[in-house]
Amino acid sequence: MKSFFEGIQSLFVDFLFLPMDWLRELELTNWWTANILNWIFIIICCAAMTYWIKQLNIFNANKEDEQDTTAHSFLK
Repeated sequence: MKSFFEGIQSLFVDFLFLPMDWLRELELTNWWTANILNWIFIIICCAAMTYWIKQLNIFNANKEDEQDTTAHSFLK
């Protein structure tokens, strides 16, 4: 049973975490390149939030959005 868990450890430490080790070493030389994946996710989230807010404004301008607080029966 011990060899099974050592095999899992070897899989993660020696193979699956190699990209993380590379990014950790890269951070010492260039912080911006090491965090490029984070910047990509931030840009995607900003674009999605901008699109969402734009759609909310479109529905609000067309009066399609229900703003009544008693829209649900449990709030009456």
